[in-house]
Amino acid sequence: MTIEHRMRKPAIALVGFCLCVTLPVNADTRQAAESQSSNTVAIKQSATERIDSQPFRADSWGLDESEWQRYQSLLQGIRGSVSPATLSPLEVLGIHARSADERRRYAEQWAVMMRDDAERILAFQRAYDDAQRRLFPNGLLIDPGVAASTKPDQGLAGKFVWQSSDRVLFFTDTQCPTCDAVLERLVSQIKQFSGIDLYLIDVFAGEESRIRDWAASKQIDPQWVSEHKITLNIDDGALGKVSAHTGLQGQDLPVLILRRDDRLMPLPLSRF
Repeated sequence: MTIEHRMRKPAIALVGFCLCVTLPVNADTRQAAESQSSNTVAIKQSATERIDSQPFRADSWGLDESEWQRYQSLLQGIRGSVSPATLSPLEVLGIHARSADERRRYAEQWAVMMRDDAERILAFQRAYDDAQRRLFPNGLLIDPGVAASTKPDQGLAGKFVWQSSDRVLFFTDTQCPTCDAVLERLVSQIKQFSGIDLYLIDVFAGEESRIRDWAASKQIDPQWVSEHKITLNIDDGALGKVSAHTGLQGQDLPVLILRRDDRLMPLPLSRF
């Protein structure tokens, strides 16, 4: 046997030894990974089950378990048949209150929750506005140049049909019953177009609480605001800029402007 042949055997034996050692390590690694994955799934399922549990949902609305059960029972009757799915547990229980004290308590709870939520929404709206000004210092939401050649009702002749990308600029103030009626009719059609940008001409910087109170009094859905389906804005001269280029100077409130693609067009109240 040559020296070369004698040296090959230990090399083969060493390779075999390495394989024997490596395979169990890889198996242990896979088992650890599978165990970790299983633990992650179990944690997620546990968190989901907790969120879906009745005590958790009841507590998030400031209700005890018996109140939550009554709320669910009421949904099995006429309330669940005629009311929208977005009706809150507090509203359901308040509508079906068994005494004046109970009705007042639920109303107060709902008022506090709505106020807190409005504050959060407005805080985010201010952050969003700051971000727009910081990131797009030369970008105007309302470009007077775009509307310069626009004539009243241009492009809106004949039967009016909403387009999904349409937005409405709605100029109003906090004390305008006519505006409120038009806004209510417009909101009833909001699923047909992109959204409404509300501008309050009698609210100024530092008076954000007035916007919050006004929006709450008009029952504007906070979810729409958080999704920017409806935005709440201080006018800050926007009405004057738009009116100067759309022939709407001196028009009584509300003033409605349709923003369609890159055009701004007056939206007559007669269409509502």
